[in-house]
Amino acid sequence: MTRAVLVQAADGPGAITVGIRQVRQPREGEVLLRVRAAAVNPADVALWRTLGGGDVPVPFTPGMDAAGEVESVGPGVSHLAVGQRAMAVVFPRRPEGGAQAERIVVPAASAVGVPDGLDLVAAATVPMTGLTALEALRTLSLAPGATIAVTGGAGLLASYVIPLAVRAGLRVIADAKPEDMDLVASFGADSVVPRGGAFVDAVRRVVPSGVDGVIDTASITAAVLPAVRDGGVVVYVRTWDAAAPERGIETRRVSVGNALQNTAWLDRLALAASEGELPLRVGETYAPEAAQEAYERMASGGLRGRGVIVFP
Repeated sequence: MTRAVLVQAADGPGAITVGIRQVRQPREGEVLLRVRAAAVNPADVALWRTLGGGDVPVPFTPGMDAAGEVESVGPGVSHLAVGQRAMAVVFPRRPEGGAQAERIVVPAASAVGVPDGLDLVAAATVPMTGLTALEALRTLSLAPGATIAVTGGAGLLASYVIPLAVRAGLRVIADAKPEDMDLVASFGADSVVPRGGAFVDAVRRVVPSGVDGVIDTASITAAVLPAVRDGGVVVYVRTWDAAAPERGIETRRVSVGNALQNTAWLDRLALAASEGELPLRVGETYAPEAAQEAYERMASGGLRGRGVIVFP
């Protein structure tokens, strides 16, 4: 048995509580993780607000990110050992539920060791967002030397996309509010331009022919198209509006589900986080009993760091 955050309803007092769930021993290719920290992401809020789109039995345990210690390993697991600090990415719609529980069983391919010096609370903010950033770059599929624009430059996802894109040899233009210009520049963007209505003209001043691609973390959707050259690419994270691209521009949706068992990427992210390549942006921490507060704060928007539920 294990304590877990439980979504009981889509809204209202007591919608998110703490309860007891069953937890089994790991099978072949799985690990049991004693969770110390579990991040609250926008995807978790969407799962809560929609009750999983109606296809997840209520109550359910949400969460995609966890960090803690390996408590036991199943047969065939060689890259993790009992007692090792680890972080994991979790698919929350599975029967076992998501990451926000004291003990969770996950595929070993979805978990990696946490390097010394990387705090577990900070590590819990890395896996899902980092995998989304790497999958966005893979989906964009541009060669080194290409120029891209990243929207939502001050957000957590963009703060991962920008340094990873620079490391991949891409030239990066990112947007920001005036008060966030220095912050976004610190992520490694080559140019920082105003967000909002001035974005397209500002991008075109930097690259008159238009950028080769856009990673649209801010869900601006069709409004970014004038910033893109003919035949360019727009990668979007959530939804695309009804406007059809023109001028041969292609739109591609990012699906982090493609990367949930990409162990090599998780190892890369853990190392990048420990070495300071990725900005570790923890917001508030919450006891499990305050999970609803954490969700409501995330739903209100404007955060510059992830809320994290901490299990003692």
